[in-house]
Amino acid sequence: MPVTIGRRELLAALCGAAAAWPLTVRAQQPAKLPTIGFLVSGTPATHSRWVAAFVQRLRELGWSEGQTVAIDVRWAEGRAERAAQIAADFVRMKVDALVTSGTPTTLAAKQATTVIPIVFVSVNDPVGTGLVASLARPGGNITGLSNQIKDLAGKRLELLRVLLPNLRRLAILVNVGNPAAVLDMREVEAAAGPLGLEVAILEIRNAKDIAPAFETPKDRAEALYVQGDLLTISNRTAINTWALKARLPTVYAYREDVDAGGLMSYGARTADLFRRAADHVDKILRGEKPSNIPVEQPTKFNLVLNLTTAKALGLTIPWTLLARADEVIE
Repeated sequence: MPVTIGRRELLAALCGAAAAWPLTVRAQQPAKLPTIGFLVSGTPATHSRWVAAFVQRLRELGWSEGQTVAIDVRWAEGRAERAAQIAADFVRMKVDALVTSGTPTTLAAKQATTVIPIVFVSVNDPVGTGLVASLARPGGNITGLSNQIKDLAGKRLELLRVLLPNLRRLAILVNVGNPAAVLDMREVEAAAGPLGLEVAILEIRNAKDIAPAFETPKDRAEALYVQGDLLTISNRTAINTWALKARLPTVYAYREDVDAGGLMSYGARTADLFRRAADHVDKILRGEKPSNIPVEQPTKFNLVLNLTTAKALGLTIPWTLLARADEVIE
């Protein structure tokens, strides 16, 4: 016998189904992935290799991009206003962790949020620039990894003196618009005094200042200390071209600058710092507070020499310096 459903029963059934539908859809939707906002100070050309090291280490720690974590990488391209805009975007997105590279971008992130955990990479002096209260107890929502560029200023000058024992006049190329770069410059000046070196400061603020800066030292400086900063990193090829033209041996913090034609570098391996930053982020995503994670410093420093550049400058690198080198580019 056919079953007859009354109008009232039919409406009740439809309403019940409608009420249950959103619950069914909601149950089927995947949970939101934890999101990392990565504010990179440079461009893909200058920093993509380092960002890749970070992502690879995250994968080793069990975080697979697109499956267990979302990573939103954005490039500040060396522009302070763009860094501030990106940081504000990440705050509006309510990312679970914000990773930054370099001092200016980290300062922009700090101004944008006091709540979202921030992990910085390759910052020169996090205490001196006011990012953290101390290395052991950073406090607040920020922790990360320092590159100790300024702490190695004296060591770089000592190595340069081994190569150039008669060195008396040193030029320092520095982006005075970056507070961390200015701190490094002061350390170089302080280290130069006991070595009997006369120092000339070549101030730059943008790429257009680089060529004019070399017009001053070429007749009197005998070597050039290039402060490690996004501006000098982005223009490393031009700086090395001008330095070679001016017959100036160069010393850097980053090995990549020596790859691009610089003479010598001494500093931490930046890719390693980016890898270790992933460990910090892993801890934060698993519930640890950044205030309880000490700021880490490099554990190994590499001396890199470029024999091709030395030959172009008419220099013979002493065997004692070659023996100390971790890498020699020929």
